[in-house]
Amino acid sequence: MGKPADPRRELAADRAATLDRLAGLERELDGIVESARAANADDEHDPEGATLAFEREHAAALAGQIRRHLSDIDAALARLDDGSYGRCVRCGKPIAAARMAARPTAATCITCAARPRP
Repeated sequence: MGKPADPRRELAADRAATLDRLAGLERELDGIVESARAANADDEHDPEGATLAFEREHAAALAGQIRRHLSDIDAALARLDDGSYGRCVRCGKPIAAARMAARPTAATCITCAARPRP
């Protein structure tokens, strides 16, 4: 597996899909919050309270992951713009083509990715 044929196009498509997923999840989160408002306010005695709280926290955690991925995409696009895409941000060495193909947002080579951050 080699370097992506057109990383900018691939990243732009991933960004659009990620924004769609985030919008859908935010709609779902809004629905959960609305359901919680409509439900009994007494979480201690309402059997649905714990379920709604869990669903809300789960959706919020997923939204956080999606936002981080969106940030990774934007950072990769910025590296494309400044010419540093495909080079490790920690050691400056080229990132293996197979890693870039598998993870187009990769900012570090596999060696640096395996090391703890300073």
